[in-house]
Amino acid sequence: MPVSPPTGRVSPKPVGVSMQLPHQAERGRMPPPLPSRPTGLRRLTPAMLPTARLADGFAGGDITPGQALAAFKAAAPFLGIGPRVAQAIDWLFRFTQPQDWQPGARPIVWPSAAMMSAELGITETQTKRLNRHLAELRLIVMRDSPNGKRYGHRDRSGRIIEAYGFDLSPIAQRIEEFRALAEAGREERAAVAKLRRRASIARASLRQTWETFREQEIDLPAPLRTAAQAASRGLKDLESSQRLKPAVEALEAIAVDARRALEMTLAGASLEQTSISESVEMCPKGHADVPHITTTNQRLNPKKDTVIALKECSRGDLPGRTAQTKPPARPERQDRGTSLKLTPDELVRLAPRLVPYLRQPSPSWPEIVDAADWLRHDLGVSKPLWGEACLAMGREQAAIALALVSAKPEGYFRSSPGGYFHGMVERARDGGLHLDRTIWGLRGASAHKS
Repeated sequence: MPVSPPTGRVSPKPVGVSMQLPHQAERGRMPPPLPSRPTGLRRLTPAMLPTARLADGFAGGDITPGQALAAFKAAAPFLGIGPRVAQAIDWLFRFTQPQDWQPGARPIVWPSAAMMSAELGITETQTKRLNRHLAELRLIVMRDSPNGKRYGHRDRSGRIIEAYGFDLSPIAQRIEEFRALAEAGREERAAVAKLRRRASIARASLRQTWETFREQEIDLPAPLRTAAQAASRGLKDLESSQRLKPAVEALEAIAVDARRALEMTLAGASLEQTSISESVEMCPKGHADVPHITTTNQRLNPKKDTVIALKECSRGDLPGRTAQTKPPARPERQDRGTSLKLTPDELVRLAPRLVPYLRQPSPSWPEIVDAADWLRHDLGVSKPLWGEACLAMGREQAAIALALVSAKPEGYFRSSPGGYFHGMVERARDGGLHLDRTIWGLRGASAHKS
């Protein structure tokens, strides 16, 4: 130990400081250790360092505190932050003024820790933790004074002369990022809401189809029913539009398949009933030389046995009458061509009440027919009347007629839209319905409005 020359006493070794000579440092010895005592300065975390660099780039401009706060609050739901963070930022913006965001200034606020703790309803320890979290989220930068306290001064014009506290400039630096994030979030929400509505329409279509199967005493197609239930259950856990879209499209495809299966079943029953009626009309008492024929094929309802008459009679038995031949069934159109010199797109423009029930902006004729089947509920058109219209006019022209009724103003009808449509069906049966004239009149009215 070193000895003091005047007294000869041993001088104590300083605590926490290693004795190192200059020649020892030159030989590559370890530098003296950092002091282990707490300094009272704010502890920095790696996540806080980029925020300081971001704030250093703030130069002021045409940004107001209202614009900066509005951009942040609009993006907050999509940033994955909690409500306490948004509440804290909103509270800090109370203390800033417009001139703090102008060129040459800096938006610093300096509320005390006690005030912040009381206003937010949390403890001072929680307040410190919250402030560190705000800095790590790149929302604020802490500007510390030499003594570690927050304070500030303004001149007579209100401009900050000196301030230490919360620097809000990172929010101004990220304002375009917040706006873009909020816009993308709104678009995503709208897309998800639209997909949810499409799923609801598909579910309602399936329920309607299953009810019709039961009303007609037809066995439900088990594979379709199972697939529909599985597809509907799978939608509950999907939140993003990217994952939701294919699931909704699969459910819609199942709904279309179920509706077509029902139509094919009912069409087969209708053709068979028509054949029976023709047979009875041609041979009301039967033929003496030909016995009645009992069908052994499985029918729509296997619980009921039906004896059908002879489907046709010979030419010799009924002079002047020829055997009835079943006309070939017309395949359902899948194109977007014209019907009555009218395209699906033009029909949607003339009858915009179809739009909520369409799955895409440019529909095909089968999609127009499906939309009209949904629109009929709004007009008070019953299911039997809709079926009669499809038989009397054809599915496409029945959909056009229903769409034209929906385009009429409410005061146009004497009784109701459903009653007016019933009259159109009766005129179609008598050959007195001229939809082309109505279309031309509606075109003229639309052009006059334009």
